[in-house]
Amino acid sequence: MRVQVAIVGGGPAGHLLGQLLYKAGIEAIVLEQRSQDYVLGRIRAGVLEQVTTDLLDQAGVGERLHSEGLVHNGFALGFGGASHRIDLQTLSGGKHVMVYGQTEVTRDLMAARAAEGLQTIYEAHNVSLHDFDSERPRVRYEKDGQSHEIQCDFIAGCDGYHGVSRASVPAGALQTYERVYPFGWLGVLSDTPPVSDELIYANHARGFALCSMRSHTRSRYYVQCALDDKVEHWSDDAFWDELRRRLAPELAERLVTGPSIEKSIAPLRSFVAEPMRFGRLFLAGDAAHIVPPTGAKGLNLAASDVGYLARALTEFYAGSGPGRSAGIDHYSATCLRRVWKAVRFSWWFTSLMHKFPETGGFGQKVQEAELDYLIHSQAAATSLAENYVGLPLESW
Repeated sequence: MRVQVAIVGGGPAGHLLGQLLYKAGIEAIVLEQRSQDYVLGRIRAGVLEQVTTDLLDQAGVGERLHSEGLVHNGFALGFGGASHRIDLQTLSGGKHVMVYGQTEVTRDLMAARAAEGLQTIYEAHNVSLHDFDSERPRVRYEKDGQSHEIQCDFIAGCDGYHGVSRASVPAGALQTYERVYPFGWLGVLSDTPPVSDELIYANHARGFALCSMRSHTRSRYYVQCALDDKVEHWSDDAFWDELRRRLAPELAERLVTGPSIEKSIAPLRSFVAEPMRFGRLFLAGDAAHIVPPTGAKGLNLAASDVGYLARALTEFYAGSGPGRSAGIDHYSATCLRRVWKAVRFSWWFTSLMHKFPETGGFGQKVQEAELDYLIHSQAAATSLAENYVGLPLESW
């Protein structure tokens, strides 16, 4: 089999790239190690920047997003027993974010790909990448006991942190940067109305808490927990009691509780691999970088990566002469400028909102002083809002 682009990874990044390339008339195939049901069963966040919603519109999958997604013009910072709203729309010049679950984004992209009769191979096992340092890359995989090979012009590695794409790069060609945080997030999904119409990020002496939602009837809540904590140590009642302690009294009183439909603990880390291009192999999304979920940058960074890559490949196939490779040549540097700004913001916001074991009372007071500064300084609040709604895509 031969295609122009082989996309390894069938999550939202891989499917968004496939759809953007299809709209540009570029033939691509998507390989996914897991089943379609497994991919759709992943519970992930869904706060979308304007750049991401624009790319989904460009891919032709924005209809349900705009009809069912929740437009958020602000969010709240909770500390000192009170809640303080950050007005994103005013501070960022009219921008907002959209709450729409990552699972729904993936579902929409899968449906669009299926409707066009485009090929996605699920349960593709033992995927291996070959000759991506040449003009004739190849991808091999096994399906139903048979071996297959795809010849292509380019490979897009959208297969996540544990995928084969980054692992295929020679060790000496890759430099990595990592920060592992000394805590995790215990998350609960429940079919209960959200405690607020907008997200609440709470700083408390007992630890961080986040009140989020998937819809008007489904809520997603988190509390900071120890890295070695176990889900089985937390009953639903214990979770709700702990969440109440970390919220302002008026919020705690109106919190609607109910049985959890999903409960999990996620560790937090920052990770970046450089560069993001190796010959004709491109890394995108979690294959190249991980951010803590504070500030909701993970999916949005993956979307901007594949937005840059789709633009670069479109220019390559549409152009002629040496200039048509400009986007490909600048892909890594352009992505990494945006990646590191988002990594910085996620690190800063995580450091501001969480209880760190080494900082004690002094650290808590410094956090409270910075939070107080944020809500009383328009310059500081503007910087927060600008980063939260997402920085614009750059030119090459």
